[in-house]
Amino acid sequence: MAGSGNAHLRPRDEVLLRVEDLVVEFPAGRGRTVRAVSGVSFDLARGETLGIVGESGCGKSSAARALVQLPPPRSGSVRLDGQELTALRGEALRRTRRRLQMIFQDPISSLNPRRRVREIVGEGPRVWGLPGDRVDEVLEAVGLDPEAAAVRRPHEFSGGQCQRISIARALILDPEVVICDEPVSALDVSVQAQILGLLEDLKDRYRLTLVFIAHDLAVVKNVSDRIMVMYLGKVCELAPSAELISRPAHPYTRALIASIPGGGLDLPPADTLISGEPPSPVDPPSGCRFRTRCPRASARCVEQEPRIRQVGDDHWLACHHPTDSPD
Repeated sequence: MAGSGNAHLRPRDEVLLRVEDLVVEFPAGRGRTVRAVSGVSFDLARGETLGIVGESGCGKSSAARALVQLPPPRSGSVRLDGQELTALRGEALRRTRRRLQMIFQDPISSLNPRRRVREIVGEGPRVWGLPGDRVDEVLEAVGLDPEAAAVRRPHEFSGGQCQRISIARALILDPEVVICDEPVSALDVSVQAQILGLLEDLKDRYRLTLVFIAHDLAVVKNVSDRIMVMYLGKVCELAPSAELISRPAHPYTRALIASIPGGGLDLPPADTLISGEPPSPVDPPSGCRFRTRCPRASARCVEQEPRIRQVGDDHWLACHHPTDSPD
């Protein structure tokens, strides 16, 4: 079940990025507030890939954008290599953003249709007064022919090719962390595999640390070292990828895995593990936010929000009634 807490965070000197008690909210009119992210905490070691997964509306993209202060979170801490990003303003924040780059979900709309590829990819170095001689290098790195691609505009490329251009644009400033916000969800399945393989190769070549966001656990499990499951703005479960897929302890995680065709576990059908629709983030349930859809929910889940606790080797869970305990 969805809860909060910081017990799962590693020592600060062992991680590159550390997020604590992140809260992201948006006004919804008539005095209402969308509680997109409510007290989420996680961290990344250098060179690691953290997958963040959950159904649409769970807050994963809002959390990712808050890392680069787009927009700044309402509260919480975001530390990059010990530097508190939420305290930065103006030029100091702008300079720090060079170290974090984003790859957005829709590769076509995220590119300026009026500009040629060379201008799009080379804009970062131009803005920062850096040499622009790496454009050809990063285009080749993402599998595009610089001579043929550089003079064309985004509408002349397929979706997969546009995503390669977006990746090149992110790489050219030599970031330490790249945030991939559902980078393959708008692509055909065959193209998805190509982009995922490309990201893995680029991670090794450029020594990147990745945050990989998706609603499809089947995609996340193949690229992530650790996976964090979110539901309605809260963390449900966090574990190494193989551990989470083979031994899911959270009812929501089990439902996500059961929905994967050929998931490999002997699980009941997904529609028996989860019911109904997600509640509104404007008025989330009391206690555990997953309780309204959980077959294991009890009176305790109504009254008390679960705290994240350890249930295995680097396996963390926020649930009053995990699947390895009696009902």
